[in-house]
Amino acid sequence: MKPDSVIIELSPEFSVGAKQALQNTQLRRNMGKATQTIRAKRAAVVGEVADWEELRDAGERIKADTMAHLDVYIQQLEKNIQAAGGTVHWASTAAQANDIVTRLIQATKSKHIIKVKSLTTDEIRLNEALEAAGITPIETDLAELIIQLAHEKSSHILVPAIHKNRSEIRELFQKAMHLPDLTDDPKDLAAAARTFLREKFMSVKVATSGANFAIAETGSVCVVESEGNGRMCLTLPDVLITVMGIEKILPRWEDLGVFMQLLPRSSTGERMNPYTSIWTGVHPGDGPQEFHIVLLDNGRTQVLGDSVGRQTLHCIRCSACINICPVYERTGGHAYGSVYPGPIGAILTPQLVGTEHTSSLPYASSLCGACYDVCPVKINIPEVLVHLRGRVVREQHTHVTGWLDPESIGMAGLAQVFGNRVTYEAAQAMGKLAQWPFVHEGYIENGPGPLGAWTAMRDLQAIPDQTFRQWWRERNKHDDNA
Repeated sequence: MKPDSVIIELSPEFSVGAKQALQNTQLRRNMGKATQTIRAKRAAVVGEVADWEELRDAGERIKADTMAHLDVYIQQLEKNIQAAGGTVHWASTAAQANDIVTRLIQATKSKHIIKVKSLTTDEIRLNEALEAAGITPIETDLAELIIQLAHEKSSHILVPAIHKNRSEIRELFQKAMHLPDLTDDPKDLAAAARTFLREKFMSVKVATSGANFAIAETGSVCVVESEGNGRMCLTLPDVLITVMGIEKILPRWEDLGVFMQLLPRSSTGERMNPYTSIWTGVHPGDGPQEFHIVLLDNGRTQVLGDSVGRQTLHCIRCSACINICPVYERTGGHAYGSVYPGPIGAILTPQLVGTEHTSSLPYASSLCGACYDVCPVKINIPEVLVHLRGRVVREQHTHVTGWLDPESIGMAGLAQVFGNRVTYEAAQAMGKLAQWPFVHEGYIENGPGPLGAWTAMRDLQAIPDQTFRQWWRERNKHDDNA
């Protein structure tokens, strides 16, 4: 069970959200075009790196070492941040983190803050907490700004507005920014956003950010981004508040070199990020003069205690698994009902908030394994999905008494059939007779009862006239007579 204070807003079952998304043809066109474009870019730049697999191995080892000694590295990080003039805050829950950030902003008397794109602050729903306290958060990432102005939720880790096309964005900007003559040319849209945000950069004195990495050895914090808005937020304000999940730590400065090769290629299909900002504490006359970092647990230590599930914490939020996933490509991110969509969301969200609240997410996958193949730190997502499915089944069975559970009845019956040669062959013979009305040219296209849901989308091969055992006995008989 997860603590009640873990905050991630969830939608209905994935099957419900997915069915609604699949009916939106414009969404499917937008998603297909966007994900295919990103996949092609990633494949091209990854193909240039001769030692890509060695880099993945290195990333996996670094992350595994970090998780195994997280208690040591997190204390080292705290010590070095404080030595550099920063202030460290600890938050075991989302509510605590929101309270800390709100109090820090209120101490500045500021009624507005500018934000660097941050999944962690989305996870804890910081914007809603600040608005409730009378503080206006301003998203400065272009896609996040689009989502904020549209009053929508993100549908992608890297490209939050991936479900929108440029015509939809133009209509949104025309209304929100009072620009009736705005065209849907990408340059014009970017210019409109730049003009809108420039005044905010120059006037707002408090900023919040997430963190891609934090280096325990030096106390440094790193944010990578593509637009330059992050650089503005990290240098111009007087006060900077960073909210970071404790799993984002790297032990050594040299470790960052590995991830600076893995992350941009896996996320945006670039050889390097246009903007990589690294800061260590506070320096007089240079950047924010007050730096706070909130180290967030929010269910992460409980994930760490699961020997199979803990590899989920290796994630560097690159979105490669999302862009390759055939399920995500067709449904989009909103169907997952979480800040973290796609394959990584299907294993991260249930572990953070509890599978009892997200029982459908581990099933939002075909288990094709494409996500594992592209993950830059080699998270075995299919393995974790199967692990979580087992947990869901066990939890559901606790609410049904013994033989009253249809699945238990079915599995027990199959165990009896498969456990004995005579009953198994008898079941095959009965199956061949029972399937006769449903077989067409060797396939069952419309199965009876519950099988109908399976055959609605695929054909089931019919039981053959001769089983393998029968063929084997006939073969041996011919050999004996030869």
